[in-house]
Amino acid sequence: MYHSGNRALQERFGSTPLADRLLEVTHRTQFTDADKAFIESVPFFFLATADADGRPDCSFKGGAPGFVRVAEPDLVIFPDYDGNGMFKSLGNIAANPHVGLLFIAMSEAPKRLRVNGRAELCFDDPMQTAFAGAQALIKVRAEHIFPNCPRYIPDLKTGAESVYIPRPGATPVEPAWKGFDVFKDVVPPRKA
Repeated sequence: MYHSGNRALQERFGSTPLADRLLEVTHRTQFTDADKAFIESVPFFFLATADADGRPDCSFKGGAPGFVRVAEPDLVIFPDYDGNGMFKSLGNIAANPHVGLLFIAMSEAPKRLRVNGRAELCFDDPMQTAFAGAQALIKVRAEHIFPNCPRYIPDLKTGAESVYIPRPGATPVEPAWKGFDVFKDVVPPRKA
């Protein structure tokens, strides 16, 4: 999951043992029941794509909860609804199937789940009929599924900022997970 660029920065900031532990403990290639429930409950996610030359694009995808479905242990599907006609995301998928999906709950209990994999465009798939208004269906075969620390996510309902945002003159609040037995021995010291 990590390439030389990731590894060089992990080394620079002393986080290689933590990155390795996170990979060992949180990374998976199949969706859990909790992943499925979360993904199918959200009304939006962000889709990252890149063209054949690696130029990135990121777009917001939204719909009624359940518009994204976990169809198989390693397969997530979602519809392409009518948009602005630019076909940035779908065009990129046609040229380069590598995608990243970021699911976020911006609430009192924030949560993030990342799904990286390979996407396929489907225009006449029988499953497409399950999505009203879909002009295409996108199937993503997951290669990397992992939660991501949600500490900087604001609570959109109340407008409250995250308590973890660094503030001048204040000691930063450490997230609870850094003190969990499975991680605390590999968390690098905070840099001032």
